[in-house]
Amino acid sequence: MSFNFDEIIPRRGTDCEKWDEYPEDVLPLWVADMDFRAPPAVIEALRARVEHGIFGYGREPAGLREIITARLKRLYGWSVAPEALVFVPGVVRGIHMACRGVVSPGEAVMYQVPVYPPIHQAPVQNGLIGVANSLVPDAGGYYTMDFDAIEAQICQHPVRMFILCNPHNPVGRVFRRPELERLAEICLRHDVIICSDEIHCDLVYRGHLHIPIATLSPEVEARTITLMAPSKTYNIAGLECSVAIVPDPELRRRFLAGRCNLVPSVNVMGFAAAQAAYAHGDEWLAALLLYLEANRDYLCAYADAYLPGIRIYPPEGTFLAWLDCREAGLPADPYTFFLERARVALNPGPSFGAGGEGFVRLNFGCPRAVLAEALERMRAALTKL
Repeated sequence: MSFNFDEIIPRRGTDCEKWDEYPEDVLPLWVADMDFRAPPAVIEALRARVEHGIFGYGREPAGLREIITARLKRLYGWSVAPEALVFVPGVVRGIHMACRGVVSPGEAVMYQVPVYPPIHQAPVQNGLIGVANSLVPDAGGYYTMDFDAIEAQICQHPVRMFILCNPHNPVGRVFRRPELERLAEICLRHDVIICSDEIHCDLVYRGHLHIPIATLSPEVEARTITLMAPSKTYNIAGLECSVAIVPDPELRRRFLAGRCNLVPSVNVMGFAAAQAAYAHGDEWLAALLLYLEANRDYLCAYADAYLPGIRIYPPEGTFLAWLDCREAGLPADPYTFFLERARVALNPGPSFGAGGEGFVRLNFGCPRAVLAEALERMRAALTKL
């Protein structure tokens, strides 16, 4: 079956956060959802649910746990018992559940910046201490972990939980096994729980491999809450179905206590979409990855040739690029400059925490023609300088 990712599907006027936030002359390449239709099997499953016509309280579909555990075994060699899965309406809610259930008042949560804003906001929003550890970029924009700083900060603060983002949003790293092993060893030695946001785990490009940190050893698995979802993978984020994988029964009990009757169950449409995506979406996903990788390569080549002073390290995963604009000589911050001068909406770097100044995040999960037009607008704006 072929899939037309070049098709431009109008989204304005559809109550779309991404496209209805800005005036009609602005191209939005910001919010992390893609401008592609979901896999046909997902659309069919949702259509069948709508045609049934009753939308009462639901429960997880029979067989969904088995589909997910079989998938984890096939992709990562990870044997997980069905009862280890906890369904939650979104990875961000899962992070808040972990903060509430695992960390006590007066304790700290460490995260790595720059990072997806809800991650660095979560500790303070739950009355905890937030500890920001900085990822370290080299001259080419390749980010690595500073393990000495991680350990020193854990010793300086009452860190109870470490939030890992892998693949990393926004810098696009897919962390390698030695990096994950070193991080896990530090966390185990200091009795720190790992909450691993792996929402982009399916969106990894050739030459790179996603390794769930919980798969490193039974000891690491017992201290890890892993958060995954079909939402970014199959472009169904608005349906809010995610899964937490918590094999250790006591850690799972504490995680579930974090619901506090504030986190609802997944709705019937989200469950239907998730089951169809995981059961029947592999062919669509394989085609999507090739398209996204080509978009990534187009973006990086265009920036090298036509966007002077802007540097992009090719993302190893995600459909998000982290643009270093610090040497472009812009008269304003890059978000404001490209919005006002190019009519292209990106994410402002400072919203990702320390280390985001002078950067913007660009979403290349869109038809090539949309990406090309946005880049041409950015080139024209820079030329006028």
